[in-house]
Amino acid sequence: MKLGFIGGGNMAAAMIGGLLQKGFTAADIKVAETSPQRCAWLAQEYGVTANANTDAILTAEVIVLAVKPQQLADVLRALPALKPEQLVLSIAAGVRASDISRWLDHHPAVVRAMPNTPALVGAGIAGLFALPGVTDKQKAQANRILEAVGQAVWVQQEAQIDVVTAISGSGPAYVFYFIEALEQAGIDLGLPAETARLLTLQTFFGAAALAIEDQSAPAELRARVTSKGGTTERGILALEEAGVAHAIGLAARAAAERAAEMGELLGKDGGKD
Repeated sequence: MKLGFIGGGNMAAAMIGGLLQKGFTAADIKVAETSPQRCAWLAQEYGVTANANTDAILTAEVIVLAVKPQQLADVLRALPALKPEQLVLSIAAGVRASDISRWLDHHPAVVRAMPNTPALVGAGIAGLFALPGVTDKQKAQANRILEAVGQAVWVQQEAQIDVVTAISGSGPAYVFYFIEALEQAGIDLGLPAETARLLTLQTFFGAAALAIEDQSAPAELRARVTSKGGTTERGILALEEAGVAHAIGLAARAAAERAAEMGELLGKDGGKD
């Protein structure tokens, strides 16, 4: 499978690195990137061909859109017509697949993906949505690309990508927020900063690994470490009294609503019929 990336930023680089580890060769991948410094870095780091010329990527079986959302409409309108068998895979946040198709003269084969930043260390997860014109072969191609840096799940309605954005796209920031707060609590209670950080990070890593391995419901896992009258119960009660679960729900809803707003704005401001 020949791949062409439009944009060579951090997420594109993470995907390229993952693809090379999964058996792709540098000759399979070309990158169109406007920054000469970034092109030089990509060539040195991964051995791929990278330059500002988009012509080189237009013959690829899959074209990955990895530019900033605000730039996407102009970039796509400048491209010549693509063949129906060429898959367009977008990782541009907030831009709807229907708008991408419209800017590409109604190209039928568009998949919109919402990866997250843990993809940078090969532990990401992406939500994917396909327009009706995407074939099973093209869906398999999209899967293979995103699974190079983690896992991939498909949604049936594009509006669900806004929820994916709120849960897994924005989710790492929620986790970092909790890590920050727990680490600071350890410091405030008298631990050295390095100790508080190590305890906090390893606790999050270990708890997530246990949840994945055990596959029990989170409520059951929580109950196992919450002894009646013990320290964990006291801490959980404090979280409940503070309304933390409700606040997390509000955060996810706010992020999903903003994702939907961005889709409307980017489609309206970026496209012309």
